[in-house]
Amino acid sequence: MLNAISSQPESYVEFWNDYHLCTLTTLYPDGRPHVVPVGVTLDAAAGVARVITRKSSRKVANILAGGNAARVALCQVDGGRWATLEGVAEVCADTASVKEAVTRYGERYGRTPTADPERVVIRISVDRAMGQTRAPGPRASSGAAA
Repeated sequence: MLNAISSQPESYVEFWNDYHLCTLTTLYPDGRPHVVPVGVTLDAAAGVARVITRKSSRKVANILAGGNAARVALCQVDGGRWATLEGVAEVCADTASVKEAVTRYGERYGRTPTADPERVVIRISVDRAMGQTRAPGPRASSGAAA
């Protein structure tokens, strides 16, 4: 299935599968950005990113305030490599969605979070993907003699 991630090189998806902490940017109702560290999982084939969190969090409140058009951005960086995903977010509280998101989180981050009755999933339908995920080449020397 073609989606915003499909046009990225293989290194892009690999970068999203490596262990990295990320940031999630949501918008307060007044338009100010709210940026927080999160763990993210990516289902590249479906064009979906997921974040697990508590339903009482500020990020969830911001998304719910945005209705069906709550735009968010996810970003991760590692030296000169970086990647950003943008899309529309929805909050899912059903058991199946939460279970799938927790399983995916465990696969990416090597640990399964303890059960939490307050847990929900922020599901982002990715419509824009950008970044530089290939390892940078060696730096050119200036050639100056000491």
